[in-house]
Amino acid sequence: MATRLVQINMKAQDDAALGRFWAEVLGWGIDSEAPGVTNLEPVGFSYPDPSAVCIDLIADPEPKTVKNRVHIDLATTSAAHQAETVERLQKLGATLADVGQGDVPWTVMADPEGNEFCVLEPRPVYQDTGPIAAVVVDCADPRQMARFWGEATDWTVHEVADDHASMRSSAGVGPYLEFVRTPDPKRVWNRVHLDIRPYPGDDMATEEARLRALGAGDPGIDQSDIHWTILTDPEGNEFCLLTPR
Repeated sequence: MATRLVQINMKAQDDAALGRFWAEVLGWGIDSEAPGVTNLEPVGFSYPDPSAVCIDLIADPEPKTVKNRVHIDLATTSAAHQAETVERLQKLGATLADVGQGDVPWTVMADPEGNEFCVLEPRPVYQDTGPIAAVVVDCADPRQMARFWGEATDWTVHEVADDHASMRSSAGVGPYLEFVRTPDPKRVWNRVHLDIRPYPGDDMATEEARLRALGAGDPGIDQSDIHWTILTDPEGNEFCLLTPR
């Protein structure tokens, strides 16, 4: 059995407005499966497919208070494309952000609700990922996180070091999932988190038990009224195990 990363879940005070922003950023289509939920995926996309990690924006009145532990890196094809992208996103409502990055070749920005993201300088490794180069998770131990997520999903681990680890779908398409060492501890419920989904025909309870055996934990909340399961990874980051599909 295995799961695969299918989407990121992003809390938003105004899911429709923030959804419109990210749809423009990525050139994706926009939909809504229910009030307070905005769904983004590439136009013509057949969900779920490893060629893209989709975005679900969920209405939540609580404001963002700390730097997100999960963020998106955007790919560019040239220095000119990077500069053009930064300018375009500022016109859409993004702002430049300082998270202590210093002098780096990428540009750190924030969306209209303050969620950090990066516009990367051109890198050959991301030339075929689509607009999202990587989904990046801050962590204390990239090696441990790569071990857990490499066993939790059927994604392939590409690189593991003390300060960085990366993996990608076993099909070799779509964005990377990356873990970057950071000294900042997790302090609040993550407003951006990962959603994983088993394959059709797999048993959700069995998959949950497998993830717990790998090191997944319990967030300690009442889950009696939802049809998915919320777990935590070995560093306490919440993630959702969705129903098989």
